[in-house]
Amino acid sequence: MQILQVISSARGAESYSTRLSQGIIDKLLAAHPGSTVVVRNLATHPFPHLEEAHLQAYFTPAESRSPEQQEAVRHSDEAIAQVMAADALVVGVPLYNFSIASSLKSWLDHLTRAGITFRYTPTGPEGLITGKKVYLAVASGGIYSEGPQQSYDFAVPYLRTILGFLGMTDLTVARAEGVKLPEFQAAALQKGIDSVAV
Repeated sequence: MQILQVISSARGAESYSTRLSQGIIDKLLAAHPGSTVVVRNLATHPFPHLEEAHLQAYFTPAESRSPEQQEAVRHSDEAIAQVMAADALVVGVPLYNFSIASSLKSWLDHLTRAGITFRYTPTGPEGLITGKKVYLAVASGGIYSEGPQQSYDFAVPYLRTILGFLGMTDLTVARAEGVKLPEFQAAALQKGIDSVAV
């Protein structure tokens, strides 16, 4: 098995989403000896936000691209190749202002390519990234899986939608939540790891 770990937290070793991701990966490695892990750290090596040059390159046939367009499409091609090669994705998702980190959004923007990772058909859009198992390792200072703040979580619904649109519908959400609340903080990480069966 090839596992792609996507890190989007800017907190380095202190990140709960990264530590939760690692806990899930440790379980996968124990269940599938000999697996390999490829790490894509979006905090230390961010993808550029989409600009006109990227969009022009995407819609220019590969054989007609200028050197500048070839460079503009490079990040997208790399992201797609890594995801296509993976059997499982473990995506660290810190909840920033009720949504995902901008670094993760940029990665998703480069991953979403008409005709390559999805296509439109007479019956509607079809995702072309299939056969992947996805684990979302979500970390938040408060409790968002239930209770009065549940409607403030725009991260998980968005990720379910965009990843499903691309064909990745086998998705498990693990949460380390309440990490800023004294009554939940100590157990939050382990609770999230324990919630995942591989």
